[in-house]
Amino acid sequence: MIKPSHYDDDGYVIQWYRSYIPSNTLASLHGLGQDCQSRKVLGADTEIELSTYDETNARVDIPRIVRDLPDDRTASLVALVGVQSNQFPRALDMARQFRRNGCQVAIGGFHVSGTISMLKDIQPDVQEAIDLGVSIFAGEAEDNRLDEVLRDASRGRLKPIYNYMSDLPDMSGQPTPLLPARHIQRTAGSHTSFDLGRGCPFQCSFCTIINVQGRKSRFRSADDLEKIIRENYAQGINRFFITDDNFARNRDWESFFDRLIYLRKEEKLDIKFIIQVDTLCHRIKNFIEKAGAAGVTRVFIGLENINPDNLAAAKKKQNRIVEYREMLQAWKAVGATTYAGYILGFPGDTYDSIMHDIEIVKRELPLDLLEFFYLTPLPGSEDHKTLHENGVWMDPDMNKYDLNHRVSHHPTMSDEEWERAYQDAWDRYYSPEHMKTVMRRMAANGRSVSKILFLMLLFKGSVKIEGVHPLEAGFIRRKSRKDRRPGLPVEPVWRFYPSYALETVVKHWKWLKILASVYPEYRRIKRDPNRRQYSDVAIAPVEDAALEGLDLISQTRGGAAALTKMKKDRERMDHVRAERQSAVQ
Repeated sequence: MIKPSHYDDDGYVIQWYRSYIPSNTLASLHGLGQDCQSRKVLGADTEIELSTYDETNARVDIPRIVRDLPDDRTASLVALVGVQSNQFPRALDMARQFRRNGCQVAIGGFHVSGTISMLKDIQPDVQEAIDLGVSIFAGEAEDNRLDEVLRDASRGRLKPIYNYMSDLPDMSGQPTPLLPARHIQRTAGSHTSFDLGRGCPFQCSFCTIINVQGRKSRFRSADDLEKIIRENYAQGINRFFITDDNFARNRDWESFFDRLIYLRKEEKLDIKFIIQVDTLCHRIKNFIEKAGAAGVTRVFIGLENINPDNLAAAKKKQNRIVEYREMLQAWKAVGATTYAGYILGFPGDTYDSIMHDIEIVKRELPLDLLEFFYLTPLPGSEDHKTLHENGVWMDPDMNKYDLNHRVSHHPTMSDEEWERAYQDAWDRYYSPEHMKTVMRRMAANGRSVSKILFLMLLFKGSVKIEGVHPLEAGFIRRKSRKDRRPGLPVEPVWRFYPSYALETVVKHWKWLKILASVYPEYRRIKRDPNRRQYSDVAIAPVEDAALEGLDLISQTRGGAAALTKMKKDRERMDHVRAERQSAVQ
């Protein structure tokens, strides 16, 4: 099983000595493979041997892998798993090499599942894979679906397409997502990942989750969760990324948190978590408080934008900017570091409006980390389907669909303006001055200034130095001379290695320059006995009366209307409560 990476702008595979984010798909598929082993799905006399590779932190040496396979290639299967659209070109290049050596190959993941789900015809790149003799797996592999693939592979008779998109499995009682410890040791912070729920009820037009995993949510159980924690803890892994697209919409969130609280308090397990939520999670009674007690130390929030008109255009009407501050401050109260995604390139955006809005975010929202994305028509999303059916230009190179490259045209901004806005957004938010402000806010809240400095350096440097999005970054870039995109020359040894060494030295110098721009202030904050007394607009207590004075409300498209709606909703709810109270009396 191989989780592919993708190519950088120079055609080299993006790979690190330590990657940031572990692969949930690889963990899930490895767990399913182990289940197939234990159940002897190929018969009592046939053993199944599993080998797993995450190309983001380990080189996939195809000639060596081929040499290690049995001479009878029908006794083996190369599965390229969890392949996203930006990884599909790399996956297809690897598939070609394995097929040339007579190997059976299958590809699964969001790209093939998304295009099959949303588009009428098989897309040319997927058809190319099928024409090579590669089997396509669309959908999820639980409910013993991997059994069928392994049995067909053992007979050398893989089907061209396994399509399970119309039959999404229940997740309760499924095999444990589990990666060997050697994989986890190659990730920053030794995190592993798993999901407790799939599917999302919302209808965001830029999202692929709803069309690949469905709008009906499906969940594991609290017993499943405990089993996942214990099996990983037994091999020394105690930091987890729960990859649910929106953990706050998991109907069993409280039983999950209660189980984690028990494991932490009663059994003294040192376990901590990263989760993803929506901007209304603070409205769920006790959700944030229990998250903190359960060990949630970092939370990713789908903020997306601060203009209600933009959010409405993307069908993300559940985001309410008037409640952003209240929600973020609630997370700060339990000591969680907040991340937020912010999309650039909605139809109403201009270069100036984007820069203006980022300044509002910096000044008025108590966010710790902000990561920017191009509005990207990802295959599998409604946006992609609409552009595809209308014949609108989209970049044909799937390698660029990583949210860090522009792949379509904007209705009002030129391509150059949009690209400049994206790069300048990172510079604006992670300016030395704002990084210092975030550190002061962190110190005022009694939280670790060192950790937030470290994370801000990683986010800024990933884009401005390494040229990749933080979601696909890592520690110390690795490059293999021969692992270059077909069509680009393999550089000679005498040129490649000196160039690679010089590039590494220069990059480290740039990292030090970013650190030097804020380190003196970091030292001052650490030594300041009055650091807890710092305050500003973003971390000041939230009062409804003060909302009207915020630029977040008065200077965003639709902000004033959103505030008016909030007031009317509250008046209506107060009226309903009063009537109920009167009836009771």
